Amino acid sequence: MAKSKFEYVRQFETDDTCLRNCYIVVRLDGRNFHKFSEKHSFAKPNDNRALGLMTRSAQSVMEELEDVVIAYGQSDEFSFVFKRTSTWFKRRASKLMTHVASQFSSSYVFYWKEYFAEQPLLYPPGFDGRVVLYPSNRNLRDYLSWRQADCHVNNLYNTAFWTLIQKGGLTTIQAEERLKGTLAADKNEILFSEFDINYNNEPLLLRKGTTLIWEKRDEAVIKRVKLPNEEEEKEVTVTRSRKRVCLHHCDIIGDQFWEEHPDILESDDC
Repeated sequence: MAKSKFEYVRQFETDDTCLRNCYIVVRLDGRNFHKFSEKHSFAKPNDNRALGLMTRSAQSVMEELEDVVIAYGQSDEFSFVFKRTSTWFKRRASKLMTHVASQFSSSYVFYWKEYFAEQPLLYPPGFDGRVVLYPSNRNLRDYLSWRQADCHVNNLYNTAFWTLIQKGGLTTIQAEERLKGTLAADKNEILFSEFDINYNNEPLLLRKGTTLIWEKRDEAVIKRVKLPNEEEEKEVTVTRSRKRVCLHHCDIIGDQFWEEHPDILESDDC
């Protein structure tokens, strides 16, 4: 960049470099998605098309930013965890957040027709973002546990709420009043005793949310090679291992997931 007398204005920029040796979490939330879901006729209490589109958009972010080691999403939110040693965008919070938000938003629009073939996109969706730093593995796991616990609480309430409306014939106000002050056990009892619904049999996608991680997967590819003592090339099948973004609908609060995928977390001794 050529120097000029106006260059002094750069001194007004704020230093937003993220602390070293911390996991950088960028969390996106749908902006005013209650209205957006109504305008686009999302199924209640959950629309698998919308959840699939959120996941596809999150995959696009991870494929673009390989330093994201794990992402977790539910409803209209997704959290992206950058590894501790990441130097992407010189660890500038504003750069990381805006890149994640723009990649996610553009992917949401780009892949819309794959999930909502019969429903046109009426207006652009919006997502707000924030950046939070977590210095230890325990802190990071507790953050992700918090988001998954929130998924369970919200989905149990929404399942009971919309069941009371769709199958019980209540209005939204009556359903709210019926559930006011109830605990998880009460909502489970309402679903089971009145509607023969065992909440534990609901899909894991809805109860646990979606976790995205990098995993090595074998894939078969066809290559043309020239074999010894032969003039013409022949097609041969070759198996190779590649890292891909893979999704899981499972518990991430307990230890089993982390023991099965030890490469996600970096040592606290770094």
